[in-house]
Amino acid sequence: MEELKAEVMGRLDISRELPDEEILGFIDEAVCRKAKETTLSLDRRRALRTEVFYSLRRLDILQELLEEDEITEIMVNGSGRIFFEKNGRIQRWQKSFASREKLEDVIQQIAGSNNRVVNEYSPIVDARLSDGSRVNIVLEPIAIDGSCISIRKFPKHPITMKDLIGFQSISEEMADFLDKLVKARYNIFISGGTGSGKTTFLNALSDFIPAGERIVTIEDSAELQIRNIPNLVRLETRNAGLDSGNEITIRDLIKTSLRMRPDRIILGEIRGGEALDMLQAMNTGHDGSLSTGHANSCRDMLKRIETMVLMGMELPLEAIQAQIAAGIDILVHLGRLRDRSRKVLDIMEVTGFENHRIRIRPLYQFRELEGEGEGIKGCWEKKGELENQDKLRAAGLL
Repeated sequence: MEELKAEVMGRLDISRELPDEEILGFIDEAVCRKAKETTLSLDRRRALRTEVFYSLRRLDILQELLEEDEITEIMVNGSGRIFFEKNGRIQRWQKSFASREKLEDVIQQIAGSNNRVVNEYSPIVDARLSDGSRVNIVLEPIAIDGSCISIRKFPKHPITMKDLIGFQSISEEMADFLDKLVKARYNIFISGGTGSGKTTFLNALSDFIPAGERIVTIEDSAELQIRNIPNLVRLETRNAGLDSGNEITIRDLIKTSLRMRPDRIILGEIRGGEALDMLQAMNTGHDGSLSTGHANSCRDMLKRIETMVLMGMELPLEAIQAQIAAGIDILVHLGRLRDRSRKVLDIMEVTGFENHRIRIRPLYQFRELEGEGEGIKGCWEKKGELENQDKLRAAGLL
């Protein structure tokens, strides 16, 4: 294949932008000449055509995995070890990069397409692919056994709340309840572990936002797929350059978003001191804002937010807890269960702050049932009524 690739590259006019069709034409000619010199089956010709094209215009051998819809994760551990997750199972792929240099070329291609820099001075970077897939890159020698790429793929067609009901990730009653909460502009925070579906759920939840509002989304690497909102502004952070300057952080973007007249702010994920800025936005007229964070439960999420606020500013713990209680109305906790299914495990209401503790009460909880057969059986139980109904009443939804 390398010989064919070199032949095609020698014919490319790098002084202009070449369409895919023209490059494929050069590849077809090279493959035909190769077929005359050696015996190549039709299947092998097609495979060579695809491999050379992916090498020149796509992400080399990774492109085959990217184009398979059932694959949700791709994990590259150095040039010789590639794994993928398909239908909830992690498998090793038989293919590998031709060389360490080819892997580095793909890494630079991904970073460059996102205007990101990844090198020995900045060996870790988050990026995205053109289809919205999330990418994390760690270069060697930080990655001891070779540079690593982790790709989280998202469906080509965004998953809706109706889809989640069909997947039995949430009940129809709970979805209708959340629909009303979003329309009534309750501040909702989504928590869950890695791979629990927080971003997917946030996308589905955003479908309930009325189309006439102005929305600002803020992310480290843009991956949200907000639909049906014409007045949408998408903001993305920028890493520091080689001189450690020109960095644009989540905190910078939250502060500037407040001057952009948003009805709501959607923050893809809170990881640090920006938690304080988000809480202040929620408490200063930006009702209906949404965000996500990593945690093992709703109560754990509140504790993590406390810690993250302290990362941004030294404040008395009680003041932080009061800000959280005043800013966040609803907590939604997601989980990935033993059978690899993803479900809403809890919907809880934040009801206030007293006696040095944020008060929360369950509204819906998933209860696992004993049963035979594959998959986890269970049901959602309604545990109580919403206590703070003022926003529902003001929106005429009560």
